[in-house]
Amino acid sequence: MKIALTGASGFVGSALQEQFKECVIIERDDDEARILHKLNGVDVVINLAGAPIIKRWSDPYKKILLSSRIESTQRLVRAVNQSSVSLFISTSAIGIYPDDTHCDETCTAIADDFLGELAQKWEAQALRCIKPTSILRFGVILGKNGGALEQMLTPFRWGVGGIIGDGKMMMSWIHLDDLMGIYRHIIDKQLTGIYNATAPNPVSNYTFTKALGKALHRPTLIPIPEFALRIMYGEAASVLTGSKEVYPRKILDAGYVFSYPDIKSALAQILTQI
Repeated sequence: MKIALTGASGFVGSALQEQFKECVIIERDDDEARILHKLNGVDVVINLAGAPIIKRWSDPYKKILLSSRIESTQRLVRAVNQSSVSLFISTSAIGIYPDDTHCDETCTAIADDFLGELAQKWEAQALRCIKPTSILRFGVILGKNGGALEQMLTPFRWGVGGIIGDGKMMMSWIHLDDLMGIYRHIIDKQLTGIYNATAPNPVSNYTFTKALGKALHRPTLIPIPEFALRIMYGEAASVLTGSKEVYPRKILDAGYVFSYPDIKSALAQILTQI
């Protein structure tokens, strides 16, 4: 099985390179002809390209967020459509769903904000692929040596971690090992369509905070006001304060069994490795 990757240097891309030893790396500045050349003999293309989302969104940076996903996906899809690739797997995010809404893949409502627009446009480009295509909508990915958890650990270890606001917002998450398992499941079964890459048990910010504090044997007494995050990140604070209650119905129906379906087991496994 030969895999080609965009966004290979990121948290998920690095993990995929460990899972699939024969990987072709598509670089950010590769043009369509160069990409097509690299796809010779490739079975599956996984598209992860995109500028980091957790950063203050100035108008110029919003353009970078859009172009780094949409233009790169357009170029990649044009090359894939001319290749012998058997499966294209692109990326999206659960930010496409509205806040405070119980959603699985049957939910057709789109968040009326920048994240909703970004995800919708990104997916539209991926769906122009004429090859069998899957799209994974990522939740918050938890794992060692990167991702959201790495950014959280320092304040929690110092004993200054706490809930965000009232802690009621929902967090839809996934263990990195299960994300890798979903990729393998989709490739092995040649699944197509849109799949939520989230664990089956989303939790409130309060529940997650208390579980992380307990796993680290640290107090979680100091709440983080939402306005403080808005001062730091502006509109991008919605990534941290939004309430996304998302369920992976389709991948469960397709037979995938989660190794870490609950937050307690996920954190326990990750933190024993750190």
